[in-house]
Amino acid sequence: MSLVLGLDAKLFRGAAGTQGATEVTNVKDLTLTLESGEANVTTRATSGWKASVATLKDASLEFGILYDTEDADFLAFQTAYFSNEPMALFISDGEGSGLDADFSITGFTVEQPLEEAIAVSIKAKPTSSTRAPQWVAATSGT
Repeated sequence: MSLVLGLDAKLFRGAAGTQGATEVTNVKDLTLTLESGEANVTTRATSGWKASVATLKDASLEFGILYDTEDADFLAFQTAYFSNEPMALFISDGEGSGLDADFSITGFTVEQPLEEAIAVSIKAKPTSSTRAPQWVAATSGT
């Protein structure tokens, strides 16, 4: 197993319905959270242990970008938020693996710290689309 640094990870954006192909270079820290709901399937056969099975999957994405009104990435996320238009995002580990889906931008928080550059904290969640979210595995040679 090779170690992968967050510095080498990539975020790609694009038009909904396609895999994002435009690299977003204005990204600061990024967190992709993947979780599943759970159903209790405990019976007497589970020998006194609670048992669960995973149900619906959930994904959420949070990241920061610098507030730059001349940056195409900033403008794309700002437009997607205010117009309620979905956008394709591919969250890659930098080696070609990651989550690919159409997302709605559900949060656009402008942060104005006294001694830092103005930044925007963006939240995104998969949205209703003709293509279900999928985990893309890296192909050899990528």
